[in-house]
Amino acid sequence: MSGVMKQKFKEGYDLVFAEQWSPMMGGIWIGILSILCFAWNRPWGVFGGIRVWGDWVFSSLGLYSAPGLDPVFSTSSILSFGLIFGALGSALLSKQFAIRMAPGLEIIKGFVGGSFMGVGASLAGGCNVGGFYTSVSAFSASGLAMMVGLLVGAYLGLRYLLWELEKFPAKSGGAVAKGSTEGKFDWKVTQPWIGVLVFAAGIFLAYLYSKRAFISLGGLLLFGMAFGLVIQRTRFCFVRGFRDPFMTGEGVMGRAIAVSLLISIIGFALIKWNGFRAEDAYVMSRFWLGGLLGGIIFGIGMVVAGGCGSGTLWRVGEGHVKLMCALISFALMGSLFSKFLNTTGLINRIGLSVFLPASMGYVWAFLLLLAVLIAYYLLVTWNEETDKFTVF
Repeated sequence: MSGVMKQKFKEGYDLVFAEQWSPMMGGIWIGILSILCFAWNRPWGVFGGIRVWGDWVFSSLGLYSAPGLDPVFSTSSILSFGLIFGALGSALLSKQFAIRMAPGLEIIKGFVGGSFMGVGASLAGGCNVGGFYTSVSAFSASGLAMMVGLLVGAYLGLRYLLWELEKFPAKSGGAVAKGSTEGKFDWKVTQPWIGVLVFAAGIFLAYLYSKRAFISLGGLLLFGMAFGLVIQRTRFCFVRGFRDPFMTGEGVMGRAIAVSLLISIIGFALIKWNGFRAEDAYVMSRFWLGGLLGGIIFGIGMVVAGGCGSGTLWRVGEGHVKLMCALISFALMGSLFSKFLNTTGLINRIGLSVFLPASMGYVWAFLLLLAVLIAYYLLVTWNEETDKFTVF
């Protein structure tokens, strides 16, 4: 009996952590988690937490006159930290964690790409998650402007990479994974046990938050870990969704993003329409200039760095050194440029807050977003067959 149970457990474990999940499954789960996170406390976001980390660094160094938000008690910070934590635990349970070094040029591209993402996210009011995914889900016109910008930026970023490959073929390359050390200690066998401890520590930390009357923060930590787990297992990547149609013609990730957004939009509509959350929640005041320009700059940065906002965090959880460098510059530049926009007043000149249902009603706003998502779904599918937009 014990042998049968052990075999069944192994089969179940392999199904979850040995086999990679499909991007479409990732899109569905992310859409569901996005709705539940919004219903629990706030929408899913990434850049807000990363910016809080940058603010904390500069405040600690005495470079900011006013103290920033405490990363330990900031809702956005907790979500971003939870995503890294969940991705780390998932990578360990899947035996996929390793400190992955990168060539010198790739490290530089990590810093440069992260800086571009910091500027772009500041302009758009969020990264690919808050500025695009959650913004569109919240019926914000700014999200659509950023979607256009991300497509343009991804194309421009790929044109740069093509130029780089032509000019510096010997210096360009991806991350180099370090293998496990030979000897008695088998790191691959040990990883899953550490992964269990990581998730147990996360759950215990969420419990401590709830014991100290911070139930919402504890829940957000668990949501962040769930996002990290799903994204790592499915390798759900917004960079691929906007880059691959131009690079390889592949439309798998683009279709997954479209389906995920549709699920999220339906959930957000029901929550807002029934008055459970304010209608202007997460409606960015970045339409149209901030969303479009921010999307272009962010799109270039995410292609050069090799990871978007959420993609940077889950790859950090897997041990990618290049993305660790991108995260550092993303946080610092995001903090500095956000401060610049606020202190100069430019923040008030780069866009308006446009809640689509306010001008056309929920039905027509939903049909507009549905048409955009269907068009994108069909476009990447058609391009997959024809390669009309590929530049490589």
